[in-house]
Amino acid sequence: MAKYLVTGAAGFIGRSIAAALLARGETVRGVDNFITGKRENLVGLEGMEFLEGDLADAAVCAEACAGVEIVFHEAALASVPRSVEDPVATNVACVDATLNLLVAARATGVRRVIYAGSSAAYGDAATLPKHEGMLPDPISPYAVAKLAGEHYLRSFTRVYGLETVVLRYFNVFGPYQDPMSHYSGVLAIFCRRMLAGEPVTIHGDGEQSRDFTYIENVVHGNLLAAAVPAEKVSGRTMNLATGSRATLNQTFAILRELTGYAGEPSYSTSRAGDIRDSLADIGVARKLLGYEPKVDFREGLRRTVEWYRTGTAGA
Repeated sequence: MAKYLVTGAAGFIGRSIAAALLARGETVRGVDNFITGKRENLVGLEGMEFLEGDLADAAVCAEACAGVEIVFHEAALASVPRSVEDPVATNVACVDATLNLLVAARATGVRRVIYAGSSAAYGDAATLPKHEGMLPDPISPYAVAKLAGEHYLRSFTRVYGLETVVLRYFNVFGPYQDPMSHYSGVLAIFCRRMLAGEPVTIHGDGEQSRDFTYIENVVHGNLLAAAVPAEKVSGRTMNLATGSRATLNQTFAILRELTGYAGEPSYSTSRAGDIRDSLADIGVARKLLGYEPKVDFREGLRRTVEWYRTGTAGA
């Protein structure tokens, strides 16, 4: 019987968490509906029990949670542009599914749910770095939906005593991130196009900045959040990032060096719902989890480029 459930296990972050759990010998169940997850991402996860289904279906949630102690809830439609185009689908995948999962977790005796929150909750406030004491100000439907999930988790802690932890991710990147969709993260798209020698477009002037966070740091933070005593973390929200930032122009320059790309970027209008700058204060995660970033931005980019080039993250 699985000790851990990873939702969105065929997606970028879910797959990475499941692989880390399996590598240390844990029993793991994964669930995915393959709307954005990919079947090929399950290669190498043969030791994981897998359930194909949609968390918007309460019966799927009940089956997925049965016998599980800890849930890593990574499943979502994680795209600002997609949410602008179709806010209803984003709400179903992020809000309805999260509520269904929490109801099932409580009913089946799950001890702790760790939730993939989003830095999009902070909106475009000028204050940097973003800290957990700031009033949320979501811009996009995606940000609203992810913030609603946070509130549901805290409610289930306060009302039902379910242990919950919210980890607000900041611009996660790395191996297994889909580079083919225009909804994908900017670094995945840049890597694919630059390695192929194709034109690269930057939305806006390129001086917008992000706290780009390599996937290994996010996996590390999740595993810590699963192990820390409840009295330290249950009901808490914390940023998971690096505490540093880079502009898209700086990022393009590093990737050009790493890929050997010869071109220059073109610039277009900014995308609706995007924020200007993002930088995390990671002091709460340091204090409560003992979290420290393991891989810095440039090294993360090097490993990511190597993976898109060869299918491995490199040494």
